[in-house]
Amino acid sequence: AWQEPGQTPEFNEFTVVLKGMIRVEHKEGHIDVRAGQAIITHAGEWIRYSTPEPGGAEYIAVCLPAFSPAIVHRDAE
Repeated sequence: AWQEPGQTPEFNEFTVVLKGMIRVEHKEGHIDVRAGQAIITHAGEWIRYSTPEPGGAEYIAVCLPAFSPAIVHRDAE
């Protein structure tokens, strides 16, 4: 299991979960995305990804425009 820092990226992210579950936190709560499901997060939206269940998750993430550390804007730890 892991948890990323929160972030407010300048890109849209399309995430498809292949195995397990990814939790996507947002300002109003969270969404659990399970195998066979997908989620789209939008540029300028605060989000935090984690895999709270044992075994983690396998997933595909596509960022448009492409991911860059300069535009992900992660929260200070």
